[in-house]
Amino acid sequence: QVRLAESGGGLVQAGSSLSVSCEASGRTFDYYAMGWFRQAPGKERKDRDFVAAITSNGSSTFYAESVKGRFTISRDNAKNTVYLQMSTLGPEDTAVYYCGAALQSLYRDLTRRRDYMYWGQGTQVTVSS
Repeated sequence: QVRLAESGGGLVQAGSSLSVSCEASGRTFDYYAMGWFRQAPGKERKDRDFVAAITSNGSSTFYAESVKGRFTISRDNAKNTVYLQMSTLGPEDTAVYYCGAALQSLYRDLTRRRDYMYWGQGTQVTVSS
């Protein structure tokens, strides 16, 4: 069992930067690839969109086209934490941001929600224009 807790969301103006974090419980954090997804206002859980992902040892990262060059995912396995640094934010980035954990030895595609075994409760990011 892995428990995930996101933090760091908030209200920012367009063009700003913001970093969100996700801390995992347990001692097996480095068994898991981690990802960030977001759910825009009015969207259902099934419409939660992939944002970024990182493999268990941090050697590979993946990004949605819409955030490439603006967002950076990283992790610190000693702190059981994955980060998402977001810059040049726009109103279209407004969403609840969720982190997920996918077992490194089992996942097929980190851009797919169904490959993730555990999810956090989410943190709200609101970007005003």
